[in-house]
Amino acid sequence: MPITSRDREILRLAIPALGALVAEPLFLLADYAIVGHGLGTTAVGALGVAGAVLGTLMNLCVFLAYGTTASVARQTGAGRHDRAMRSGVDGVWLALAIGVALIAVVWPLAPALVSLFGADPGQSAEAVTYLRISLFGAPGMLVVLAGTGVLRGLQDTFTPLAVAVGSFALNAALNAWFVLGLDWGIAGSAWGTVLAQTLGGAVYLVVVARGARRLGTSLVPSLGGIRQAGTAGLALLVRTVCLRVVLVAATVIATRMGQAELAAYAIATQVWTLLAFALDAIAIAGQAITGRSLGAGDVAATRAATRRMVQWGLWSGAVLGLLVLLARPLVPGLFDADPQVTELLLALLWPVALFQPVCGIVFVLDGVLIGAGDQRYLAWAGVWTTLAYLPAAFLASGLGVVALWCALGVWMIARLVTLTRRAAGTAWLVTGA
Repeated sequence: MPITSRDREILRLAIPALGALVAEPLFLLADYAIVGHGLGTTAVGALGVAGAVLGTLMNLCVFLAYGTTASVARQTGAGRHDRAMRSGVDGVWLALAIGVALIAVVWPLAPALVSLFGADPGQSAEAVTYLRISLFGAPGMLVVLAGTGVLRGLQDTFTPLAVAVGSFALNAALNAWFVLGLDWGIAGSAWGTVLAQTLGGAVYLVVVARGARRLGTSLVPSLGGIRQAGTAGLALLVRTVCLRVVLVAATVIATRMGQAELAAYAIATQVWTLLAFALDAIAIAGQAITGRSLGAGDVAATRAATRRMVQWGLWSGAVLGLLVLLARPLVPGLFDADPQVTELLLALLWPVALFQPVCGIVFVLDGVLIGAGDQRYLAWAGVWTTLAYLPAAFLASGLGVVALWCALGVWMIARLVTLTRRAAGTAWLVTGA
């Protein structure tokens, strides 16, 4: 593909976003590698269960990033920079409030949430330990989401990259020290991640505060603005709930298959998540470009950018799938997997690789429609695609963990159908601030 000016704009946003997005799943991949080498298969399984709960909580709040990106980008495109920053400040306050609420609500519920996965007593106890400690990182992590949304909406993806790389480096160093050096067990892994997330959130607070002062935007919370940010995120919350229902259901099914199946599925999920975040870099560019161009009233530019980003998504997915196949023999060794886990993991990496081109298109179109503010359609599409997945997952539950992963492929194809149909129409092309 020849590189055009539109490609350069996409890459200017997507390449830094790629680094920032990949750093997030690397938090957990680092945890898995360190825990696998230092604590063994039981701890890896416990980390998989706790990670599924934490992932659900954090992903339910992803509207803090996505909704803020769309709002700030649209206001920026319309030339209303003060209103753009006001939206960002309100989003950060909402993030802090939700983070504190999560600690208060989830701490006493941790044993009950872990028990839903049906893990054995040893895994369950370690999963509860990891989950409860990790909750203290929730306010920082949610501020990271909201602050990232502000900067992406302002067409800045480099600062989130710098913060993510610093946080990941600190996370890896602390986890290695606490688990392997101080022998704190799985609690050490959790504390390392909490400290890294909290520091990352503090950096975003400083960055957003400086931007607000530069534009003369008050840092005092606006109850009306916070309420509006929460209301706008409701449809995105429904969409995200549907996504998490799919992923949590798969984890529950894998847990009930056995320890080896759960460990292999957990590692494969982290690999898939890493790839998903890599592909989502183009979707992040889609959110920022779509919001800005529709805010400026330029429908033709929105259409042209969407077509080009879909092409980038398809080819990126194909390349990542090929890389997974090439790296497949090496992956089990990274996690010190035992022979049974290794055999299952090698089989799982085939469907992980083969569905990457589909994922590339899906993630791009999802980002474009989020940037356009088409959250209501995304919510309904999420409901229908989840209903398509659940029967496939039920059938796969008796056929093994590879069949379970193929059921996830059915879900991705259903998402592809709903998103391409919507993107081909005009209902989402709403212009202006």
